[in-house]
Amino acid sequence: MVNKKYTYVWVSLIVLIFGIIVVPRIVDRLKSGTVVENDRMNSPMQKKGLSYILQNKKKRKVPPFQFLNQDSVLVSNRDYIGKVYVVEFFFTSCPSICPIMTKNLVALQNHFKDREDFGVASFTITPQYDTPQVLRAYASKYGIKDKDWNLMTGDKDAIYDLANSGFNIFAAEMPDAPGGFEHSGLFALVDRQGYLRSRLDKFGNPIVYYRGAISEEMGENSQGEKEEIGILREDILKLLEE
Repeated sequence: MVNKKYTYVWVSLIVLIFGIIVVPRIVDRLKSGTVVENDRMNSPMQKKGLSYILQNKKKRKVPPFQFLNQDSVLVSNRDYIGKVYVVEFFFTSCPSICPIMTKNLVALQNHFKDREDFGVASFTITPQYDTPQVLRAYASKYGIKDKDWNLMTGDKDAIYDLANSGFNIFAAEMPDAPGGFEHSGLFALVDRQGYLRSRLDKFGNPIVYYRGAISEEMGENSQGEKEEIGILREDILKLLEE
C-alpha cells in the first residue's frame, strides 16, 4: 500500500510538470500556426505518391479531344494512354511567355529523351493562324523532336472549351494583352491512365498545376513566384516509375 501511495505521488508530480512546462509550449505553437505547418509537412500524406485532382469528389480525367498535329496527323487523347505527359496551351506568335514555356518543355523533352512513355500535348489558342505547317516550323525552330510531342490545331471553340472547361486553364482573346491573347502559362501533368495528377503543398492540398513560364535559371518572376520546372521534372519521374 505504501509503494502504491508513492507511485501515485510520482505520477501526479509528472502530470503537474507536464502541465507547467509542455502545455504552454503547445499553446504557443497553436497560436503561431507551427503545429499545422510543421506537423502536416511530416504527415504520412506527404510521403505518398502524387495526388489525384478531384472535381465533385471524382478523379478528374482528360476529356476526349482530337486535333491535327504539326504533321497533319489526327491525334486524340487515346494516343496518350500508357504515357505520362504534360499539357500546355500556347500560340506561336506569342511575344511574351510562350517562348519561355516552350524552352522549359524542350528541357524536359531532352531530360526524358530515352523514355518512350513520356510526351507533351501542346494546343494552340490561335488555330486560325497556327496551321500544321506553321506548327512544324515552330517545332523545328525550338528543337522539338520527340515523336510524342504533338503541337495541335483545329476548331477554335473546341480548343477554348478544352482549355477553360476541360483543364480549367485560362485562355481568352484579349486585344490589350501581348499578342492579343491571354493565357495562364500553366502546365498540367497527366498519368498513364489519363488522370490529372500533382504533388501536395505544405498543407496537404494538391497544387493542381505547375508554373510553366518561369525557367529554372530565372528562379522566380517579378511577382516573386518561384519556378516549378524542377518539381515538375521530379513528379514526371514519379509517375513514370509508378
